[in-house]
Amino acid sequence: MRILLDECLPRPLIRLITGHDAKTVPEMGWAGKSNGELMALMTGLFDAFLTVDRNLVFSQNLSGLKIGVVVLHASSNRLEDLQPLVPQVLEVLRAIRSGQIIHVGAG
Repeated sequence: MRILLDECLPRPLIRLITGHDAKTVPEMGWAGKSNGELMALMTGLFDAFLTVDRNLVFSQNLSGLKIGVVVLHASSNRLEDLQPLVPQVLEVLRAIRSGQIIHVGAG
């Protein structure tokens, strides 16, 4: 699966997303793009988008979205806080479908 990590996620997280072709927003040259621009750019290139941006689902019209979105809920966006969510993220990535928005670590 082709995964895009939002620029608000720490780059080392990419090493933990094993078994997938993962890239970061800055790696793609898309740093600083708005969420709307990112959604358009990633369509057709990626299968899922990982973010900690909980407002994404409220600020963007995600109907008809051609990718799955995984929203990570942790106390911060630091690797130490996100790392415990990785097993659940990997499980979610096995089953996510286009248009789905799945929250991981929501409690």
